[in-house]
Formats: sequence, structure tokens, C-alpha cells
Amino acid sequence: QVQLVESGGGLVQPGGSLALSCAATGNIFEITIMGWYRQAPENERELVATIGQSGSINYADSVKGRFTISRVNPGNTGNTVYLQMNSLKPEDTAVYYCNAYIYAQSGLEYEWKDYWGQGTQVTVSS
Repeated sequence: QVQLVESGGGLVQPGGSLALSCAATGNIFEITIMGWYRQAPENERELVATIGQSGSINYADSVKGRFTISRVNPGNTGNTVYLQMNSLKPEDTAVYYCNAYIYAQSGLEYEWKDYWGQGTQVTVSS
């Protein structure tokens, strides 16, 4: 059973920093893209940042220069993706979701599937 387990988040004042982490666990053979998305109340879920297997990175324009995504691959046991968020603004307030495209065992077979974490709240407020 593949899981994306998130940690981090919380309440921070404008201009402050927070770090999120997400660990992919389970019987995983390969992970291509990992990333972070966010959803504010009454808004659609939007991309924050993604990082590919080769290290290629994509950021939303709204977070460029403030957020940094990174990834650690401890071999075939799983992957961990981090999001360092600096110079936070009230408009960054949202539930942040980890996402990964994973080739893993499902029943008796392996299959590619899109997985999501449970979400973690980030609130930027004075």
C-alpha cells in the first residue's frame, strides 16, 4: 500500500518561513515526478512546484524566488520531497498537498498511479 506522508505546516507571520516534507512509502519500484500543490478556500487546487527524477524543477510564478523544492532518494525504499517556503505572504495560506507519480505494486501487479498526500494546512497571518 503506497502512502504519501506529509509533515510540517502550521501558522507563521508574514515574512516568515516554513518547511514541508513528504515521504513516499510502500512497495515502490519507481517514482517519476514529485511535487506540491495547494488549495485555498473557494479556489481550485493549483501547482506550487514539481521536481522530476533527473532533478528538473518547475515553480509557479507566484512562488519563484521564495520557495525551494528538493528531493532525496534513499534507494528503492522510497523518496522524500521537501518544500522550503521563505518570505511567506498571506496569499500563500492554503492546504498544501504532496503529489507523486509512482510505479508500485497493486495487488499482484505493478502499475503507474497518481498518489496524493492527506494535505497539511499552512496559514500566514499576523
